[in-house]
Amino acid sequence: MTATNPTGRVYDRGYRPYDGELGGRSAARLALFKASVRRALGIRRSWRQKLFPWVLLAIATVPAIVNVGVAYITRGRFEDTIEIITYREYVGVSTALLVFVGLTAPDVICPDRRNRVLPLLFSRPLTGSDYVAAKVGAVAAIVFAFGFLPQVVLFVGQMLVSDAALDYLTDNATVLWQVPLAVAVLALYYASLAVAISSFATRRIVAAAALLIVLLVTSVTAAIVTEGGSGSTAWAAVNLLNNPLQIRDLIFEGQISPDADLAGVTGGGALALGVYLVVVGGSLATLLWRYRWVET
Repeated sequence: MTATNPTGRVYDRGYRPYDGELGGRSAARLALFKASVRRALGIRRSWRQKLFPWVLLAIATVPAIVNVGVAYITRGRFEDTIEIITYREYVGVSTALLVFVGLTAPDVICPDRRNRVLPLLFSRPLTGSDYVAAKVGAVAAIVFAFGFLPQVVLFVGQMLVSDAALDYLTDNATVLWQVPLAVAVLALYYASLAVAISSFATRRIVAAAALLIVLLVTSVTAAIVTEGGSGSTAWAAVNLLNNPLQIRDLIFEGQISPDADLAGVTGGGALALGVYLVVVGGSLATLLWRYRWVET
């Protein structure tokens, strides 16, 4: 008897051994780094995920474009070039960059815990330190790119609209190492802190809110203690929101800026640097502790 409505199907599936190149820990670490970068930038995702990071990059670039446009319009009309924003001020001044960090770091680490894919990741030749390096490195690399590209637009644009491009390049040669170093310092700070806080949450909105709360609470607390007269101005060092900017001033000016909260504090530069190292080192140590179980 033959069935009139057969429902079964026969699949002829064949299997063959993998004959490609086998990678070790470095290959697994690089693959996780690339996957994290793609996720943060919305690559291979819907247009909604792509829209957010690139809109923020465009917003962060607006001051550079405006500055170059004003310099071009007023070229030759004034003795000195009009500057709306300096290279030093452009490092970390963008609120869009902070918003990007607050939403990107949770996006690259929270889904791993929520979807319980960590056992799958660590079934490969990947250790906890590799995981931390890939995640922090991915966020830091993206933050660096988003902070550095507007600076490139500003520098190249200013050079092209100046009366003598070569003279402008010579006069601003120090910027060529100050800007990358300052942006790298900022990127490492925000990436390590944001990823460390995000490692305790499974929901991205919770991790983003926690990061902003930590930064704002320390900022408000430092302001209350120092301005209320109830403590030394050295307490301004606990302002985690301004700490990268103080390190920026050390890079550009060799000292804490006169208008900074730590101005006038004996050893203020060393204090700011110490807080920076504590935050970055503590964040990385926390991450290594959080993922220590994969080493066993």
